[in-house]
Amino acid sequence: MSVKDKYQPVLTLGEKLGVKDGKVTVEDGILKVKGETKTQYEKNLLWDKIKEIGGEKPSDIKANITVADESVYHRHVVQRGESLSKIAKHYYGDPMKYKAIFAANTDILKNPDLIHPDQVLVIPKI
Repeated sequence: MSVKDKYQPVLTLGEKLGVKDGKVTVEDGILKVKGETKTQYEKNLLWDKIKEIGGEKPSDIKANITVADESVYHRHVVQRGESLSKIAKHYYGDPMKYKAIFAANTDILKNPDLIHPDQVLVIPKI
């Protein structure tokens, strides 16, 4: 199996996330990946996938992934049935961190218990 085939799930995820200026080459058996994600959260998703395939310190891939918007952790589009605590659990692993999401979105939210599908919420770095 080629190194590119081995890491194909990473490349597929990059395409799904819409990584900008993506470049993939293979040199001396090492896959070199370069590109720009929209947010730190997306960059983390790519690194998690790389580590899932190659282990904590893979030696057969080098990735240079930059982030376009470093002012936020992510921007989340609210889906039907979601709450701020459910969104906080997804991004931070702690539903009580909903307060940080609410505080970052007081320009569009007046009540932390009232969010609507298709609202775009800032998920702050914490």
